[in-house]
Amino acid sequence: MSIMLTLDPRLCRSLVNIENITRLKDMTGHDKELQDSLEKAHALVSDAQHIEVFTGAGMSADSGIATFRDAETGVWENVDPNIMASVDSWAENPGQMWAFSQWRSYLAGQAEPNAGHIAIGDWGKRDGVKVTVTTQNIDDLHERGGSTDVAHLHGSQFNYRCSVCSRPWEGEVEYPTEPVERLTPPTCPACGNLVRPGVVWFGEALPQGGWMKAEQRMREADLVVIVGTSGVVYPAAALPLIARERGVPIIEVTPKRTELSKIATVVVETTAAEGLPRIFAD
Repeated sequence: MSIMLTLDPRLCRSLVNIENITRLKDMTGHDKELQDSLEKAHALVSDAQHIEVFTGAGMSADSGIATFRDAETGVWENVDPNIMASVDSWAENPGQMWAFSQWRSYLAGQAEPNAGHIAIGDWGKRDGVKVTVTTQNIDDLHERGGSTDVAHLHGSQFNYRCSVCSRPWEGEVEYPTEPVERLTPPTCPACGNLVRPGVVWFGEALPQGGWMKAEQRMREADLVVIVGTSGVVYPAAALPLIARERGVPIIEVTPKRTELSKIATVVVETTAAEGLPRIFAD
């Protein structure tokens, strides 16, 4: 004789109701914490005269720009994307790296600034307020979102220079609309060597001018807003510490807490596109 275990339907309904109530309480608590943090952040922004906004990949992710890992498709699905951002790989296979870079530049060009980019740009147009942006991203979404004072720590994927003499290059380039295995880079008219993307690859130092500008902003701002950066990639992750040592309040906007959450005055746990328009609101 077999014995089958069953549950009373009334008990099942009660268990479901209890679970739903628990979830509702959790959601309500999170919503209240989020609202409180948004109000505190908005108050800090409203009182600030020089706001330094420090952004990472999470800022662009809300515009649909994939990370290297997400971008593995077609001919790139079996290629380690980190190799496609290495100075050693450029020396070995510039045609492959140029093709990968130009395809990603095409994708970035198709993306649109999200509500967070626009909120930052709009706030910078206010009288009596200075808004500077330092970004680890190589796209131009901050500029297209209306920000006029943007420092790119890792360069820009839409700028080019000679790989040997470093002379800026402004000729026309091809942006493939689909992944291709190889493209031939242009050549420098001054020395005849290959033109490369104006970005910082693994194995290269950050541009000294951009770094010094970022440090100066952290020393001058009376409020720092951190958006979409993990806080684990150095030396960039050390920049907010400069402001913190001066006692400057720091707002962090992030869906999940990071290493930088430990030094933040206010942590707003949401995305850039969701949180920034509410923080930079009239």
